[in-house]
Formats: sequence, structure tokens, C-alpha cells
Amino acid sequence: MAKAQTQKGKSGKTTKKRIKRQLPEGVLYVQATFNNTILTLTDPKGDVVAWNSAAAEGFRGSRKSTPFAAGEAAKKLALVAKEFGIRQVHVKVKGPGPGRESAVRAIEAGGIKVLSITDVTGIPHNGVRDPKKRRV
Repeated sequence: MAKAQTQKGKSGKTTKKRIKRQLPEGVLYVQATFNNTILTLTDPKGDVVAWNSAAAEGFRGSRKSTPFAAGEAAKKLALVAKEFGIRQVHVKVKGPGPGRESAVRAIEAGGIKVLSITDVTGIPHNGVRDPKKRRV
């Protein structure tokens, strides 16, 4: 848990200032859908440290689902990760979208060492029942 410091604000009231915790390594979850790529950075315990997405970077519509948009979101997340002291991550990729590989490459280009890449895409075990056949 991050410690808090008290300090005087503009109005003279005491406010709490959160101190960013220093983490040696983290876990990066890349959820790549056909419409967007969402990146979530957590500590090894699973608590979210930071997140970013192609949509949060200002990409809209069909540009949001491009590998370039995923790479830009990952570059910005790499900068935030460095602020927290994260130098190495385990990457868990989920989904079939086009931003899978470019997000991981952008994280490496941002100066963060990728220790492992795991595909955690769900596999349906028979799924739901098919809709009844149409009678015309």
C-alpha cells in the first residue's frame, strides 16, 4: 500500500499526497479485440498500477483497431511504468485483435524488458447452444 504524506493545499487545508510505490517488476495484460486494444499494468499481486488503450490515446473509429494505435498506447504506458520503477514485465495477451504483437514490441522499444509472453485467450468448451433453425 502506498504511504500518504500530508501537506497544505491552496486553501490552507491539509491534503494527502500519494507517494508512488517503487516496483521491481509487473504484469502487463494486453486485451486485443477487433475494435480496440486495452493495456493494463499490474503489480505481481494483481493490483492495477496503470492502464491505457488505443481509444484513450485519441484514436477513434477504424483507426482505433490498428497495430499503430496499439503501439502508441503501449509507448505511453511504458513511460508510466518507468515512473513506478518497473523495469521488467510478464506479458499476458488475450484476444485475436491486430494490436497483439505491436503492443509487446512497443513495450520492449520503450526500455522495459519482457520476461515472458503468455497467451491467455479463452477457449470455449462447447460454448452456448446454437439458435434454433429458421423455418421459412
